[in-house]
Amino acid sequence: MKRVTISDVAQLANISKSTVSQFLNNRFDYMAEDTKKRIEAAIKELGYRPNIVARSLKQKSTSTIGVIVANILHAFSTQVIRAIEDICHLNDIHIIVCNADDDPIKEKRYIDMLRAKQLDGIIIFPTGENIELYREMVEEKYPIVFVDRLVPDVQIPSVMLDNERAAELAVQHLIGQGYERIGVITNVIRNVMPRMERIEGYKKTLQRNGIAVNEGFIKSLAVDHIQEGLEQMLQLDPPIQAVLAGNDLTMMEILKYAKKHDVKIPADLAVVGIDDLSFASFYEPALTVVAQPAGEIGKKAAELLLSRIQKKEPEEEQDVYRFEPTLIVRNSC
Repeated sequence: MKRVTISDVAQLANISKSTVSQFLNNRFDYMAEDTKKRIEAAIKELGYRPNIVARSLKQKSTSTIGVIVANILHAFSTQVIRAIEDICHLNDIHIIVCNADDDPIKEKRYIDMLRAKQLDGIIIFPTGENIELYREMVEEKYPIVFVDRLVPDVQIPSVMLDNERAAELAVQHLIGQGYERIGVITNVIRNVMPRMERIEGYKKTLQRNGIAVNEGFIKSLAVDHIQEGLEQMLQLDPPIQAVLAGNDLTMMEILKYAKKHDVKIPADLAVVGIDDLSFASFYEPALTVVAQPAGEIGKKAAELLLSRIQKKEPEEEQDVYRFEPTLIVRNSC
């Protein structure tokens, strides 16, 4: 079947191709109402659909960006994606979302695929493992922004939480509540920056308060081993009194363990998490958390990428945008 073209629409409506083009690009401020109605009728009668590929070639833009998340199961990831989509929608930009599962091989495949589709730019929650690929994109001046993670020695803007401060807020609150034997559990993802920074913030806060760091109270584990790690810390002599969950997935594993083993929160174990779970306020007891401003982080990442696509943002040096966490005190400690 022959594809309906803009020329067919112009011919049926008895107007020029340029007028139809202006209509399709929403440039009809001075267009007569009768002309608009004729174009709309012709489009409907012919079943015309714009040729996106042809338009992209002509404009040298696909009006589409990619977003590669490390793990879409994190509530933080979905909140950031939503904020990115909001900004893109306002700017008539489409997004393609890919889930890398913190796998550098999968991440590389997605980067290659998105670039092959000539997307205008990519926002990545990086695994940190594809250094040469990141540098190659920088050298080619391909628009890219990192979210949640910083990759040292790679000149790409990064938008992320002040992770040390997040851990400091949580640990200082626990100390203020009288706890000294405080553990921390994160799910291990190679040498990903947020995990390392949160553990560093945990250690520094203990030391500033004159509390010795006990390496037995620090666990970096795969998600399916978090409950086992918590049990080990509770069986130490003396055991931990409180625990900091490094992210939302870790918190859920801690809560599962507490329910399974009848561990009373906070009587038997005080709990604080980084990331505000959707059910944190009405869980029993309500969970104390350190919340990330996911909406602001996503908004900033999208604005940065669009600025780089439009070549409004200088690319000579790396910029790191840190956002302040917020302690939300509830009843779990």
